[in-house]
Amino acid sequence: MFGAFRERLSESKDAFTAVFTNVNLRHVQISWASSITAYWVFSVALALYAYDKGGASAVGLVGLLRMLPSVVAAPFAATLGDRYSRQLVILVVNIARTVAIILAAAAALAGFPAMVVYLLAAVVGLLQSVFRPTQAALLPVLARSPEELTAANLVLTTIEGVGIFLGPAIGGLLLVVVSAEWVFVVSAAGFLVSALVLVLVKAPREAKPLAPQASFAREGLAGFTTIASDPRLRLIVSLYGAQTLVAGALNVLIVVSALELLDLGKSGIGFLNSAVGVGALLGGIAALALLARARLASDFAIGLLLWGIPILLIGVFPQAPVAIVLLGIVGVGSTLVDVAGLTLLQRAVPDEVLTRVLGVVQSVFVATLGLGAIIAPVLISAFGVRGALIATGALLPALAAIFWRRLVALDEAAPAPIQELELLREIPLFRPLPSPVLDQLASSLVPLKALPGEDVVREGEPGDRFYVIRSGEVDVSSAERSVATLGPGGYFGEIALLRDVPRTATVTAKTDVELYALERDEFLSAVTGHAASAEAADAVVATRLAGLRPGVASL
Repeated sequence: MFGAFRERLSESKDAFTAVFTNVNLRHVQISWASSITAYWVFSVALALYAYDKGGASAVGLVGLLRMLPSVVAAPFAATLGDRYSRQLVILVVNIARTVAIILAAAAALAGFPAMVVYLLAAVVGLLQSVFRPTQAALLPVLARSPEELTAANLVLTTIEGVGIFLGPAIGGLLLVVVSAEWVFVVSAAGFLVSALVLVLVKAPREAKPLAPQASFAREGLAGFTTIASDPRLRLIVSLYGAQTLVAGALNVLIVVSALELLDLGKSGIGFLNSAVGVGALLGGIAALALLARARLASDFAIGLLLWGIPILLIGVFPQAPVAIVLLGIVGVGSTLVDVAGLTLLQRAVPDEVLTRVLGVVQSVFVATLGLGAIIAPVLISAFGVRGALIATGALLPALAAIFWRRLVALDEAAPAPIQELELLREIPLFRPLPSPVLDQLASSLVPLKALPGEDVVREGEPGDRFYVIRSGEVDVSSAERSVATLGPGGYFGEIALLRDVPRTATVTAKTDVELYALERDEFLSAVTGHAASAEAADAVVATRLAGLRPGVASL
């Protein structure tokens, strides 16, 4: 068992390393590094600016203003990423963030009311909610294989951990020598660099634009209805929202703890946030091992525990060195929750609504972050800083305990169809598909058997299924003439589905045959919905048309 785990871990590390050979993905990674670092530099400076203007309540108000507009925007932002060039969308977002932060710095330096700065910060938060789902949707266009896509997500998560460390550290050091207003300018420069790097991305293909089936509003609401109809999604999204609620409260608690509880001064705000970032970076190593496990829901629950318990313990043991170590553990929990939670969602959500569901999840994150930021001052007022830390930290362990059995049941109810996945990965039509799509296809395969002499498909029949041979051999004939023999790993039925024509050949079992069948709608949705897969399908069709008689080509 340990040997298999070590082998899976080695494969995960190889895929992680291979991502850096993809030039386009490398540019996205550099852009993301600059963007996420700039975001946290701005966040630290803004928190101090707000605290100087109005104390803990002002910090909470800024958090709410930054998050609230995004609650409405995020589900619809996912639709924008399907209707327009995703690369162009995130490029425009970064330019807009640069302009908004420069205006905020100018307003602060000119002595404008603090609310002007807060509203411009709200614009930055709104743009962030557009950026993240769209960037996630761009990755399948740039990745060269399903494994590379999975590894790219992990690389970006690791970069985020580094950014959460570097951004607050840079912000904290800058605040020692310059005012918050000038730190705003530094963060704006970071967003501009991110935009310039994105110009270098040359997408080899673009995803097919979304063909509107309803109003823009109804398309955006599809993510909500999908989550509402699936108990698994409701559970994961609800617990994920609880974690971001605690994260929102922690953003305020870190500021107040640094200044009032731990006596670390202004720079301590950055140092405490950096501790979370260091932990998130170490959590990336843990995530590599996570890829080698099939217990994602259990790991999700463990991540919730690692998020909550350390915050509680800071309230019990309010010493600066202890707090730094405990916040590092929070960072580890953050990475575990992100990797396990998002993977669970990707596996459970149909591909045709996945982007919009992730947009809803982003909306939930934003809402709960803002709500946590507004609740924290109330807790501080009621229980003091230490009591607020204990109350905040206790929430997630309590929820993990309540829902532990249901989370474990998710692991036990959804075993990975390893053999089916391996078969699909060897088929050129499916090889370019993202891993979540392959997971869904593998789970949708229908096992069939055929005895020697039994026809699987017949000439003249409508094409309703695609077939993959697991074992045995079949004979392909047209006009009662044998033209081909297919064995394990062979497939047939794709051209009749893609060209919408009747079968013009018969496939008959030569031996005992085990097959997997994929229904027409699921096949077409996967193959035609992804540009690289559609290109591969065209190549297969061309090859078979060139090598077989026209009558056989419509199998």
